[in-house]
Formats: sequence, structure tokens, C-alpha cells
Amino acid sequence: MKCAAMLALMIFLQCAHAQKMLATYATLTTAAAQRAAQAAFDRCSKDGYTVTVAVVDRGGQPLAVIRDNLAGTHTVNTAIGKAATAVSFRVDTAELAAQTQAGRPQSGIRSLPNVVAIAGGIVVQAKGALAGGIGVSGAPGGDADEVCAKAGLAAISDSLELE
Repeated sequence: MKCAAMLALMIFLQCAHAQKMLATYATLTTAAAQRAAQAAFDRCSKDGYTVTVAVVDRGGQPLAVIRDNLAGTHTVNTAIGKAATAVSFRVDTAELAAQTQAGRPQSGIRSLPNVVAIAGGIVVQAKGALAGGIGVSGAPGGDADEVCAKAGLAAISDSLELE
């Protein structure tokens, strides 16, 4: 009986050591980020807005940033912040903004460092998995920023689903 228990313990320990130690996940490539950023930028330009567009990877790090030469300097950090916030919370920032209004249970989220709870940041998914985010800043209101961000997503979404 002791031998059987010892054998079972040894097998368990070997299985525990055989567990996978590295994660494999999807994330946007620089090429995809550049294409999405350009499409979002072009949409805003067509609509007459001077903006900055940022595309981040699944970790919230910038892969592509395009700034109109007339866009305010604050738009760079805001666009990156919107994209990174969408990735961090895995929700578009328009929804996060609504959920974190003053007096709501989650309102404290707005006080966290580097959270930009303003519409204009969207999540990018590939086959249902988080792959990155797109943020736009500078249009007259977060709703207009979000329209441009969605144009960026539309430019790459078919290719992402085929990967």
C-alpha cells in the first residue's frame, strides 16, 4: 500500500512539473496597428477633426501613434491612455465612462493612475481574444473619437478573424 501511495505521489509531482510554464496569446502586430491607426486618422481627417490616434498591444504599450500637426499636445497622451484603458479593463472607454460616473459603485476607478474614462478608446479582439486597443483624442467629443476608432478597427477586423 505504501508503494502504491509513493508511486501516486511521484506521478503527481511529475505532472505538476510538466505543466506549461509559458502563455501563448494573440497580440496586434506593428503592421496591423499602423493600418488601423491610419484608417482611424483618415476617418477623422475626412470629418474635419484634428486628432491623435494611438494603437496599443494587449499589454497597453503603443505600437502606432499618428498625430495631426495641428492636434493639441494633450491628445497624444490622451489617445494612448484611452487605448490602454480599454485594454486594461477589457471594455470600450465609453462604457467604462458610463459605469464610473460620480455616485456609482465603480466611480473610484477614475481615481486610479493612468485611467482615461472618456469615450474614444475601444478594445480590439481577434477570434474572441484580447489583441489590443485603439484610442482617438481631439475630435469634438468622445463620441466622434469613437467613430474614428471604430473605422480603424473595421480596417483590420476581417484580417484578424482570418489569422
